[in-house]
Order: sequence, then structure tokens, then C-alpha cells
Amino acid sequence: MENRQRGGGGIENGHDEESPVNREAFEIEHNEHKNREEEEEELGLSIEQIFDGKRVPSWQEQLTFRAFVVSFVLGIMFSVIVMKFNLTTGIIPSLNVSAGLLGFFFVKTWTKFLEKSNLLKQPFTRQENTVIQTCVVAASDIAFSGGFGNYLFAMSDAVAKQATEANNPQNIKNPKLSWMIGFLFLVSFLGLFSLVPLRKIMIIDYKLIYPSGTATAHLINSFHTPLGAKMAKKQVKTLGKFFSFSFLWGFFQWFFTTSEGCGFQYFPVFGLKAYDNRFYFDFSASYVGIGMICPHIVNVSVLLGAILSWGIMWPLIATRKGHWYDASLKSTSMHGLQGYRVFIAIAMILGDGLYNFCLVLRRTLFALVRQRRNKDTSINPTNDRTSPTAEPLSYDDQRRTELFLKDQIPLSIAIGGYVATAAISIIALPHIFPQLKWYFILVPYIFAPVLAFCNAYGTGLTDWSLASTYGKLAIFTIGAWAGASHGGVLAGLAACGVMMSIVNTASDLMQDFKTGYLTLASPRSMFISQVIGTAMGCVISPCVFWLFYKAFDDIGLPTSEYPSPYATVYRNMAILGVDGFSSLPKHCLTLCYVFFAAAILINLVRTLVGKRVARFIPLPMAMAIPFYLGSYFAIDMFLGTVILFVWQRMNKAKADKFAPAVASGMICGDGIWSLPASMLALAGVKPPICMKFLSRGTNQQVDNFLEKLS
Repeated sequence: MENRQRGGGGIENGHDEESPVNREAFEIEHNEHKNREEEEEELGLSIEQIFDGKRVPSWQEQLTFRAFVVSFVLGIMFSVIVMKFNLTTGIIPSLNVSAGLLGFFFVKTWTKFLEKSNLLKQPFTRQENTVIQTCVVAASDIAFSGGFGNYLFAMSDAVAKQATEANNPQNIKNPKLSWMIGFLFLVSFLGLFSLVPLRKIMIIDYKLIYPSGTATAHLINSFHTPLGAKMAKKQVKTLGKFFSFSFLWGFFQWFFTTSEGCGFQYFPVFGLKAYDNRFYFDFSASYVGIGMICPHIVNVSVLLGAILSWGIMWPLIATRKGHWYDASLKSTSMHGLQGYRVFIAIAMILGDGLYNFCLVLRRTLFALVRQRRNKDTSINPTNDRTSPTAEPLSYDDQRRTELFLKDQIPLSIAIGGYVATAAISIIALPHIFPQLKWYFILVPYIFAPVLAFCNAYGTGLTDWSLASTYGKLAIFTIGAWAGASHGGVLAGLAACGVMMSIVNTASDLMQDFKTGYLTLASPRSMFISQVIGTAMGCVISPCVFWLFYKAFDDIGLPTSEYPSPYATVYRNMAILGVDGFSSLPKHCLTLCYVFFAAAILINLVRTLVGKRVARFIPLPMAMAIPFYLGSYFAIDMFLGTVILFVWQRMNKAKADKFAPAVASGMICGDGIWSLPASMLALAGVKPPICMKFLSRGTNQQVDNFLEKLS
């Protein structure tokens, strides 16, 4: 469920199909700020009429030094948060509200100080706010699309050791700052050039919605209206309170974690037997906050998946030890119980991904056909001004279209940038990954613009990005093409990174163009801020990952605080693509078929019954996540959804306005605490206390042992 951090994601704009967190969560922030805009519109004015008296700065004026300073600081902050979630569960929440609020707060504070000192030369505008949002999103998104929690870390020795296949040197590449930064600079910019020539078609002619980009624009527009500015101050204050609480709570918990298995995060709330099956509450403020952001059905789906797997299936399969798999195998062996956990989860992820790929592709093709046949549909081109049936443009649309078309990005820059970047990448990447031959890179680059268009169009219609699906396609095709004896596993994982980066950044850029269109930000400033943010991310994210990697020796192991579950999943996908199914334990393939089909069937039912009933049917992707990880975070998230549900029952208006700020504060505070915790670990500073929970019998043995020593 790795979302990208955009809407969504988002910080997330484009939601990845592995993140049901972002799949529907943008509606919370969208509705809240949409309602605020409607309050303004009740005065009889549209959004652009409210801003009519304010001059729109030129694209050069929108790109301010202070905007990029704030973006750099927030980029580091959110990269740390995203990295932590990447390496723990792979669930990355929507941080759009916190990114927007903090960007607004920092620059507004800056400009107020300068104004009082009579030094203010340029006021803070919504266009500059959009530049900050775009830059922060682009920078922190690299923490996801860079593969630190999936394909890139899957190349490492730590993950390879967990499988008996393909763990030879030619299929292993351990992380190093130099090659990671170089790799990201080679693959992260190509997608930015691939769809620039189509921006008018996607945004103005087809009028694609891009829900997360639209929600972000509503957020920014609302901040810069008089009513919205007052509410933003209150929300920032609320976010700050819960940020402080969450940070201090993480600091307090640290004192009790001197060794593995110590601390509040191992509290056996439901008893020691349940704890052995990973059912416990770990007192994580982050995942309680995520539960408050996610739709209720996501949280319930995760909990149901945890109960189905760790409460029923794994205990039952464990009773077949010695029959279905060798009883002498370690619990982490892929030929034993761990193999069932990983491959059944993969089957559900692939089933869900395949269904949604086909669904979005079908919708995309139907929409394109309808676009050609009927110019009066909801995605009707509006550039046909002479048509007697063309809908007249509103004042807002006229104003936005005029400014959106004003600052053109030359076609030569788009095509030349794509060709030049692709050529450099084809030459340089084989030096980083000798297993990835130049022709393995050329083929994806030929098809990438078409795939990027399909993904960006589908994202515009459904807010559903299929970047990870295209990445998995590259794993299987390039891995099988390279072959097991020629480093096919490593080649497939590297190709996954190439494909994901292109497709993901292309849809992200279109989301940003949509946000810029609705806030009157220039496409040139959007493009430049995206490029600068991406460059920031290519340096920030590897450095943040390197900090985690060096601070925690057991990173990537199933028992670690940072198990990086999707790294294991992606590596085993690559092994399947190269070696086939021969290495799976007994009956595992049959169970994989069953759960693959079940994921497709559940999604089909959700589609057929309509939205009203579908909101009560679990999401297969969300159910798959705890299959490998355990139930502890599912309990945290469920507690968050219960808190939100009760709050909404008691005071829905207040909950809708402040719940995203409360949740974002909890997520950000706990996430930022991981930065000083990593530094303390690097410095060799250990907590002074170990808090452990023992059974009565074990406790008696410990007491007897201590009595003998005394």
C-alpha cells in the first residue's frame, strides 16, 4: 500500500493503487475547504471574483527565495516522515493539509515580521503558496518513488538473506549514498518532460478533474480569503499542540527501549498469547493519526485482514508444520510459514492491482472514445468556442484559461529534455547496474510516454495512479528477459525504479498543473518548482535513508522496528519473475490462486453494487497489508477511526475542520522524533531502561535466578 505521498501521494497528489489510505482520504480535506469556499461564495462572489482586485504576479515573481527556503525545510521534515512510514508498514498517509498549513504559516510569519520592520517588498500570494506546495510535494515524493521502502532496498543483502534463491553477488547491491543519489538524478526527471506538451489537452480541453490537485487548490485558495486565513491560524495552532504532544510522547517512550522487545510498543494489551500472534497496541501516535485521516472502511479493512491472517490462517497453517513445510525451518524462512505470509499478500496485491489497472484502463479508453464522439460530455473540450452547443465559460474559467495559456513551455524544451535525459540515462545506468543492459532501458523509455499518458489520464478521472503496477510489470518482463544467471532479479528491480519514476512523476506534474490552473499559478513556475523540488528530493531522501540505514543495524528484518515489508515483497516478486513458482512451500500456490481470485471478485462486487453499498465492503489491498506485518498497527488505526467517528457524532462541523490538523500533528510529531532517535543511535547513546512483559512462569524463573545471584 505504498502511496505515494500526494493527496496522495499526496503532500500526495496522485494516489498509488497500493495506498487505499490515499485512495479516498483526499475527500476529507477536499470537503472541508470546499465548504469554506462555499461560505465565501454565499456572499455572491465566485473564487476569482473574490481575488479580482489582486494582481497576479509574473511567473518569475512566483519563484521566490523564501519559497524555496521554506520548501527545503519542509521537504526534509516530510521526507523523514515518509521514510519512517516506508520502512515500517509502507502505509503513507495524505499530508496535504499539514504541508499546506505549515507552508502558509511559515511564509505568513516571515512576511508579517518583515512588514512590521518595513522591509517587506513582496506580499505572500496564493501563487507562491502553490509553488511551495508543489516543491515540497516533489521533494518528499522521492522518499516514496525512490524505492527506499521497496525496489531499491530490495536489492540489499539484508533483504536477500531472507530468501534462499537469487542471493548471489550478481543479484545484490547494498545501499551507498553515491550510487543512490546518482540513480535518482538519472531516472527522476524523465517523467517531467514526457507530458508537458499535453498539458492544455489534459487540463483545459478534456477538463480532467485530478481530485487531489483540485482539493489542494481549494485548500490554498481558502487560506488566502479573509475567512480562510482566520481558520488556518486556528488549525495551525491545533496542529502545533498535537505535534508537541506526539513528539514528547515519542521522546518519553524512548527511555524504556534499551534493547529489542522493550518499551511501550510491545505492550501485550490483549494478553501474551495474542501478543505472540502480533495482536497488541503499540502506543504509536503516528498510526492513530493515520486512522483519523483514513476513511473508516480502510481502517476496518486493515483490521479484518489482520484477524483473518494472524487470528485464523497463520495459526492454522502453523499446525501443519512438518507436513506442509519442514519443521526445522526458521520462522523467517521463505520455505516455511513466512513464505505463506509473503506470497499470499503478494497474490492479493497483484489481484487488486490487476483489477484496478483494467478498470482504469477501461474508463480511460471509454472516456477517450466518448471525447471524440460527443463534445458535450463532462470532459468536453472547451476550446471549440464556435460550436453552438459549447457551454459558455464562467468568469472563473475564462480567467484561469487565459492565464494558464499565457506562459507557454516551449515544445523544444519538452522533447529535447526527454531525449537528452533518456540518452544520458541509457549510457549511465549500466555503469551503476551492470546487469541492466542499455537495451533493457531503451525499451521502457520508448513506451514510457504512452504509459505515462494512460496513467495521467486515469489519475485525472479517478485519482488512482497505477505507477506501482507499471513498476511490477517491469520487474516481471525485464527480470525474465535478463534471466536468473545474468542478474535478472537486480535488473528487474532496477527497471521497476525506472518505470515507476517516469509514470509517477508525469501524473504528479499534471496534478500540479491542475492546482496551478485553479490558483492562477503559472505553468512555468509549476514546472520549475517541480524540477527544483525533485532535485532537492534526489539529495534529501538518500541522506535520510542513509541515516536510518546506519543508525539501525537490523533494518529490513521481520523482527526489526523498521522491517521494510515491501522490500521483501518486491524482491520475491522479482524472484518469481525469474525462477517461477517452484520454490513455494506446499499448497502455497493454491492459496495464492484463491486469494488472487478473491481480490478480483471483491473489487468486482464493489464496482457493481455502487458507492453507497461499496463503502461497507472491505478493500482487498488494505486487507493484504497486515498479512505480512502483523496486527499491531491495525489496532492503532482502528482506534484512530473510532476517535474520529465519536468526534463526528458529537460535533461533525468541528471534527471536519480540525480532525485533519489533529491527525497531521500526531503524524508529524512522532515522525520527526525518529530523526533525533536515529542520531542518538548513531552516537551510541542507549536508553537507560528496559520495560518488558513476562508471563507468570517466566517471571518466577527470572526471580529465582536473581535470588541465586544475590
